[in-house]
This record gives sequence, C-alpha cells and structure tokens, in this order.
Amino acid sequence: MTPVVVRDPEILGGTPVFPGTRVPVQTLIDYVAAGDDIAEFLADFPTVRREQTEAFLERATEALLASEAT
Repeated sequence: MTPVVVRDPEILGGTPVFPGTRVPVQTLIDYVAAGDDIAEFLADFPTVRREQTEAFLERATEALLASEAT
C-alpha cells in the first residue's frame, strides 16, 4: 500500500506531509475546515496530486468511522 502521509525528520522536522512534497496534511485539513474546496487547495499547492488528497480524505474518514464504532 502506498503511503498517504510521510514523516521524515529532514522534512519540516517530521511534520506529516504528502509524499514527495513539503506540504503538511494539516494544510489540507485547514482548507477543508475553512470551507475551501479541493480544487483551490490543489491550485495553491501544485506539488500535491488530486489522488493524494482523495486517498488522505478516504483514510481519515475510515479511521474516524472505525474509532466511532468501538
């Protein structure tokens, strides 16, 4: 399975980022929380691919639903 998020102490001090970028996943969360759409996020951060954002949101949703089921 391809990683959706990576942490590397050499990249932003280990902040979780999208693989192959220096874009923190928290930035996507902040955009969504502010009511911005994915297209705007992708336009502002062109190193992140749409597939990466979709995979992150899918896994985050799965994790949330799994935690609520327990």
